[in-house]
Amino acid sequence: MSSPAAPSPQDINLRNWLLTQAELHGHAVVSVPEDAEGAGYSFSVGAWRRFGVAEAVVLGLPEEHAKVLIHAYVDRARKGERFVPGRLYYDFFEGVPVTFERVFKGFYPEFFGSAFLLYGKGDFAALQIIVPTAEGRFPWHHDAPMGFGDWQLLLTESGRPESWEPGVNGP
Repeated sequence: MSSPAAPSPQDINLRNWLLTQAELHGHAVVSVPEDAEGAGYSFSVGAWRRFGVAEAVVLGLPEEHAKVLIHAYVDRARKGERFVPGRLYYDFFEGVPVTFERVFKGFYPEFFGSAFLLYGKGDFAALQIIVPTAEGRFPWHHDAPMGFGDWQLLLTESGRPESWEPGVNGP
């Protein structure tokens, strides 16, 4: 049986930065730019470790907006607010609701890669924060702009809401 590879100096530096940010701010936000594979995204690291609060990921928003959203989520969650998948929250962005969905663990390596430096086996909870278009269309809506569902993938096993039924008990 082979032993795991020693962490690279880059991994050690990134882990130290993540730990420092988590100690100073309760979490770090890591952003990954858009590429040929899809939209850019941002995610929290450290909220689970510090507060027992699910890490958050948001896809397709500009980095500066994603960071504001994630910081607000972690701040509110660490103060005890719990976010129910499928419920609309109107007080993150003026005039634009957001909702949440649980992230399928199969997406963790791809969308929370550096979080594994803190959570070696991926033992953490994660929520996706989902933001509609300015007109209020979510990626699963039949009248959402073409390609919106590809731009803001839903990170469930099925690629559709799984914690609620759209239009029945959720958006």
